[in-house]
Amino acid sequence: MSMTDTCEPILKGQRALVTGASSGIGAAIAKALAAAGAKVVVNYAGGADRAHAMVEKIRAAGGEAMAIRADVSREDEVEAMFAEMIETWGSVDILVNNAGLQKDAPLVEMSLADWQKVLDINLTGQFLCSRAAVREFLRRGVVPELSRVAGKIICMSSVHDVIPWAGHANYAASKGGVSLLMKTMAQELAPQRIRVNAISPGAIKTPINTAAWMTPEAEAELLKLIPCRRVGEPEDIARATVWLASDDSDYVTGATLYVDGGMTLYPGFDQGG
Repeated sequence: MSMTDTCEPILKGQRALVTGASSGIGAAIAKALAAAGAKVVVNYAGGADRAHAMVEKIRAAGGEAMAIRADVSREDEVEAMFAEMIETWGSVDILVNNAGLQKDAPLVEMSLADWQKVLDINLTGQFLCSRAAVREFLRRGVVPELSRVAGKIICMSSVHDVIPWAGHANYAASKGGVSLLMKTMAQELAPQRIRVNAISPGAIKTPINTAAWMTPEAEAELLKLIPCRRVGEPEDIARATVWLASDDSDYVTGATLYVDGGMTLYPGFDQGG
């Protein structure tokens, strides 16, 4: 019987950590996981006020949450964040590797610092957080009353793990790396009952890409790339995350779920090519 066939919240009793959860997609994911019954760590690197406000929103809705500051590209800060979570709540069951950023420039103008910063946060950050989570999953093992597996990792990628993106070489490279990092972890960890999957959003209305959809003219141009003819909302990604974090997706690992309104369907060919 599916956990959704009962009256219990689908993630009741589980403990989730969402990186970069103070705004945008991460904030929507944190709220959705809490609504599904999980305790949620709202990780942030900057913007403490937003992170603590998100915690208060979750608590006001009847959920349980706490904010922990950590730069996911720094090994010592990641280790300290997981140690604080485990000390407070006993363990971790779900990791959502959401933290990410862009520093855009044409290739010939891109600085090494901007290349490295994006790789450090978007790719190395997912490695460091996943490693810390997996060590705890393996230490604790499966707790059947919570989940069928020892732990779940959801890696936030992008449609640009398959679509080249001129002017964004660092971002596209980081997301391509996330794709094979996720698949390799999934292959390696499946025998230990750890599931690893990815979500690749398309155009989503978040602060990182406001210029792409803020005006009617900009949105009209963007919609040419989206067969569904709407720009996605953070909640579209949040609902997919809850499913991948639940036992309803128990036989899913190593998969990338494209939540993109069809952006990866080569919409330029919709008139016969």
